[in-house]
Amino acid sequence: MTKASVCVLFNPSSGKKKDDPVAEALLERMRNDNRIDLRMIDNPAHLDMMVSQAVDDGFSIVVAAGGDGTIAGVTSGLLDSDVVLGVLPMGTFNFVARGLGIPEDPDAALDVLFDGTPAPLTLGDVNGKIFLNNASLGAYATVLDVREGVYKRWGRSRIAAYWSVIKAMLTLYRNLTMTITVDGKTQTVRAPMAFIASSAYQLEQYEFEGADDVRNGKLALILAPHSNRLQLLWKSVKILFGGIHRGDDYILHAGEEITIDTKRGRTLIARDGENERMSGPYRFHVRRDAIRVMVPKDGGGDPD
Repeated sequence: MTKASVCVLFNPSSGKKKDDPVAEALLERMRNDNRIDLRMIDNPAHLDMMVSQAVDDGFSIVVAAGGDGTIAGVTSGLLDSDVVLGVLPMGTFNFVARGLGIPEDPDAALDVLFDGTPAPLTLGDVNGKIFLNNASLGAYATVLDVREGVYKRWGRSRIAAYWSVIKAMLTLYRNLTMTITVDGKTQTVRAPMAFIASSAYQLEQYEFEGADDVRNGKLALILAPHSNRLQLLWKSVKILFGGIHRGDDYILHAGEEITIDTKRGRTLIARDGENERMSGPYRFHVRRDAIRVMVPKDGGGDPD
């Protein structure tokens, strides 16, 4: 029997559940492919251990099958190894896959693992923890907390995610006082949110400027100006449905090194849709070509 060269770590709690017909068909296809070793992530707390085991087992490609949080977790475990990352988008928004040109159709994405080519991927880093799309503190991290409760009640969907934004802004809003240093230039600001983007694709999807800065190896720092609850809610609606404008609705800075200090001790930090309490100050920087990822040979993505 041929030894499998690809290990797929499948998260059954992602947007497409394992009992979803599309997901179930994909699982059946992978179980019948002797090139694939399929392993279920029964407990997200065990993900680091599972990635480490897959690396030790000698797989040439380790695949994250799940949402962007799962992909970020697998990516973290593959740093400083020669193992290539594979992506099977099974989440709600799938920004990582879409930015890389990987099809959202699971069968087509699976084909990329064998017919594609490895490409370098640049990542963001905050205090030693990586992110592929964005990291933030303040209002957006609060939204993610609320979103989990909405998902538990109504299920995972883009509509549920949008509703969680509105609910959070109506109930849990507050401003932060932050000392921010971007490439050596320091200022103190009062704002409800600091959003640090490492994905040019995601910025363009939400009509923010800064995508070219990200492609040139920088991080984009987006600050929502000091505002009251209703003003912030209106800006959130504009982000979701278009019409956001630099200056009136947000302030943009770009740099390779960004430090944010809130003087609050441990603060909730969101990374690629997952929340974690971290101690400040928060130091963000770019990790260029940190890992290789399988992408379609015909391109269409934006690995950097």
